Amino acid sequence: MSNLEILTLLELAEGSPKDRARQRAGPLSAATGSLVKGFGAIGLRSLLVLLFFATWEIVPRLGLVDVTFLPPFSEVIAAGWQLAQTGELYDDVAASMLRALSGFLIAVVLVVPLGLVTGWYARLGDFLNQIIEIARNTAPLALLPVFILLLGIGELSKVTMVVYSCAWPLLLNTIAAVRQVDPLLIKSARTMGATPSQLFRKVILPASLPTIFVGIRLASASAMLVLVASEMVGAKSGLGYLIINSQYSFLIPQMYFGILGITVIGLVFNAILEALERRLMRWKAPAA
Repeated sequence: MSNLEILTLLELAEGSPKDRARQRAGPLSAATGSLVKGFGAIGLRSLLVLLFFATWEIVPRLGLVDVTFLPPFSEVIAAGWQLAQTGELYDDVAASMLRALSGFLIAVVLVVPLGLVTGWYARLGDFLNQIIEIARNTAPLALLPVFILLLGIGELSKVTMVVYSCAWPLLLNTIAAVRQVDPLLIKSARTMGATPSQLFRKVILPASLPTIFVGIRLASASAMLVLVASEMVGAKSGLGYLIINSQYSFLIPQMYFGILGITVIGLVFNAILEALERRLMRWKAPAA
């Protein structure tokens, strides 16, 4: 066989230059396609939000609603920029986040272990069931005057309100998480000689984490809800104070910006918790 024939056979085996270029570009094209699809999905999900803000901007300018009570979105953002320039916005956001985070973290540290123990020991759960049902059905905002009377109008009453409001979604979801662990997993671990501490660390806790995180995310929403209400009474800083003070002073754009600020903080909290959940539960198969 001649050298020319050998070269021809090698070219046929490797493919034409266009084929080789296409093969080299294959992974890059796939990555580009995935990136385009990702941006497309984000754009589609954001379309409704953008439509909402566009409607907010257009409707007052067309005179369909009174501009005094619903200013355009651009005026709300401008009012927020003025608050940021004066430094008032940073003080209010810092005060609200400190109170919310303090109460939320205290509730997680205290209540999640209590829920694990209550869910694991059935007798303790039966003993505490009635008091839990009574307390969780008592609205936190209804107890706001009680907390102010007992703890004053300072930081202690506000943080305690947040702890109380976060406690019940955390406790109930943690108890349910432990009780819903597959008995077959527990039986299998015991059959293989797992000690009680190993059973808890290796089986109970990992299997309970998904439901516990549902309670944690519900608790974060409750924290912001109750905090804003408590800041509207006897506070000199915070986003709740900003909203109610702007309403009394008839600074309506600032009031709406305070509401948007609470929404943004809630979304950031939720995103952080989702990222933490994905990191702690990498073993869990993603939903289809």
